[in-house]
Amino acid sequence: MNSIEMQFIVYFVYGLTFFSMGLVMLLESWRVGPNAPQAGLLRPMAAFGLLHGLHEWLEIFILQMERLGEPPARYFVYIRLGLLAVSFVALWFYSLAAFRFARQYITRLTVFGLVTLPLFALLSAFDVVYAFSLGNIPTYRLVGGLVRYGLGVPGAAIATLGLYAAATKARADARQPLDVYLNITALGFGLYSITQVFVPAMNTTLASWLNADVFLAWFGFPIQVVRTVAGMIITLGLFNSTQFLETERQKVVADAQKARVDALEQQEAMRRDFLRHIVQAQEDERSRFSRELHDEMAQILTAFSLDLGTLQTILSKNSKAAPILGRLQGLSRQMSQSMYRMVRALRPAHLDELGLDAALRYMLEQEYKPRGMNAQIKIDGTPRRLEPFAETVLFRIAQEALTNIQRHAQAETATVVLTYNTDSVGLRVSDDGRGFDPAQDFVPPHGWGLAGIKERAESLGGRLRVDSSPGKGTVVEVVIPVENPEGGR
Repeated sequence: MNSIEMQFIVYFVYGLTFFSMGLVMLLESWRVGPNAPQAGLLRPMAAFGLLHGLHEWLEIFILQMERLGEPPARYFVYIRLGLLAVSFVALWFYSLAAFRFARQYITRLTVFGLVTLPLFALLSAFDVVYAFSLGNIPTYRLVGGLVRYGLGVPGAAIATLGLYAAATKARADARQPLDVYLNITALGFGLYSITQVFVPAMNTTLASWLNADVFLAWFGFPIQVVRTVAGMIITLGLFNSTQFLETERQKVVADAQKARVDALEQQEAMRRDFLRHIVQAQEDERSRFSRELHDEMAQILTAFSLDLGTLQTILSKNSKAAPILGRLQGLSRQMSQSMYRMVRALRPAHLDELGLDAALRYMLEQEYKPRGMNAQIKIDGTPRRLEPFAETVLFRIAQEALTNIQRHAQAETATVVLTYNTDSVGLRVSDDGRGFDPAQDFVPPHGWGLAGIKERAESLGGRLRVDSSPGKGTVVEVVIPVENPEGGR
């Protein structure tokens, strides 16, 4: 393999390295999304890598044309220089963004660079312009020198300073190994900045001492080899830094999600407690009314009935007042029976004394079957007493569901299934009535019964399922968690 073929291979690998770096950075910028903090650094670096790789491949084309004895049109040279210039402009965008990111961590190296870089750019630009004014170099050499000296060297150097400061900040913030990755990237840019000093040979003071031909004579391999190594180091450091920042960002997002879920769970727990207090307050008020009706109104009615009986004894049966007294006694008995039913409905004594399954059986036998409802109850599992609030909630849910059946379902039969599980109790009330569409919008007061059932179930942390469709009956099922017999959940 001769030196010309080796040169082509070096240029190709050099261009491939930077083009691959651009693709990697572009894909990373798409992956992290436009709102990620590192996206503003990845996009200009992607542009730099892609354009710089195209520049090197175009240079291969120009060299190949010259080798074949057919020099390309001059505009190819200026297109190549344009790609180089635009790539260095993109590098400047990256460098300034990296520098601003950690400018509060100024080091001695930063101060040295900020002093020497402007001096180097001014002196090298003056050297190239002066040589051009003397006619020592053509226009394209002038443009190439200004691009490399004025954009390439300081752009890569400022990126080095910014990344070194960012590594110092990462180390101060205990964000290891991000500081190592940033230092690796800074090393790559520092090496790349130095290689840009070795421009193609031209008749200027600086380029006569430091150029690509001199480097090849000194070390035996072209400067593009070092630039390729620098590109690999930059790609490695940037990729690892991006991976670290993305992992860190995902952790922040995960922590925020967890905090949001915890807040929602706390809010849900507060809502359940609030519902529990409401339901408990309703039951307490029912109990108070029940006691007052039983202790006060029942006694008054009893005294009223006794007085009516005394009047009947005093008055003769032929008295005109006798029929009126009879009707009053009948009304008194009806009032007593109605009051008894009200007391029983407000707070069923069977629920407190015998438990949930006995209270449900009694309710079906005494309240709904006499009204024409063919209702039955089934018990699955081993019956046991629950905490009073849980028994009250399940009883009220069954009562509300059966009332809805009686009022709206036009059903022939209804079934109540009470299921005792280890850590939960299920209540299922079904009918063969006309059914309805659970997804429809209910306009108050319609739908309040189901809303009440749902609130009562949620007050115990339970869940409600309503399965119905027109003409196919309705199933209302509630499952609530309860303590198991051993005391666990």
